[in-house]
Amino acid sequence: MTMKKIISGGIITLIILGCTQDKKPSNLLPSQETEVLTPVSSVQINKDKNTVRERFSPPKDYQWQEEKPDSFGYFIENFTLKPYGSQILRYDGSPISTQHLHEAVFDIDTGNKDLQQCADAVIRLQAEYLYKIKKEDDIKFHFTSGHLVSWNDYKNGTRAFVNGNSVSFRKTAGFDNSYQNFRSYLDLIFNYAGTISLNKETKPVLKSSDLKTGDILITPGSPGHVVFIAGVCQNKEGKKLFLLGEGFTPAQSIHLLSNPFQKNISPWYDFDINAPETKTARYIFNPTNFRSF
Repeated sequence: MTMKKIISGGIITLIILGCTQDKKPSNLLPSQETEVLTPVSSVQINKDKNTVRERFSPPKDYQWQEEKPDSFGYFIENFTLKPYGSQILRYDGSPISTQHLHEAVFDIDTGNKDLQQCADAVIRLQAEYLYKIKKEDDIKFHFTSGHLVSWNDYKNGTRAFVNGNSVSFRKTAGFDNSYQNFRSYLDLIFNYAGTISLNKETKPVLKSSDLKTGDILITPGSPGHVVFIAGVCQNKEGKKLFLLGEGFTPAQSIHLLSNPFQKNISPWYDFDINAPETKTARYIFNPTNFRSF
């Protein structure tokens, strides 16, 4: 559990912004604490491959949906994975207790502080994508309070200052476009952003047929949770299935979930965007709320 800072109505308060808290919310699945049998799937997993798209074959009669090479979806599907069987590790390097609900671990650092949780994992991937394709003008995120903080301002030396009931921004550092400074910027965003701000920064997806890799399923709140679509496959009739990735609390490895509810197609998920609720391996989203950048 971690305490994140919220600036709301000009008052600084400490509130739990992660995906869980000491008193577990009702939509956190019991399997988070109770070991279950590893799902048996007929889907081929290419354990020697090291990207999402290469490692996970679609179920029979389905094909991977193509993504444009410069898209966020392409970035995620071709993201490097750690070797098959890698554990989910906390920010301090220790393994989490639940190691039976994921099929892959993304090869990206978590940082050494309890910051990169569920919404932050999505923010991290989006920011890394924009950084990679050199669209740095588009790297900007809101604090939960509504304050917008851009990478351009941060790399030019602008810093956020909290003083009593106010937040101000002043230039106090020189220009620094290094990746190390970029990570410092992201840690600042992780500290003050969350599912509430991420929900406001995205737009609703209203049809299942419109869902694509990079879209998110989110419950905004304190605590809330979010997962992201890490891959999409489709059959000749147009029906889609989806891979899901997430971060979690405490800050831990970004990972790809198994599907304990449909073992025959795991780790793929079959979604109905109009369903009143959607179950994922570690969380129940109620209501179902898909959104897109």
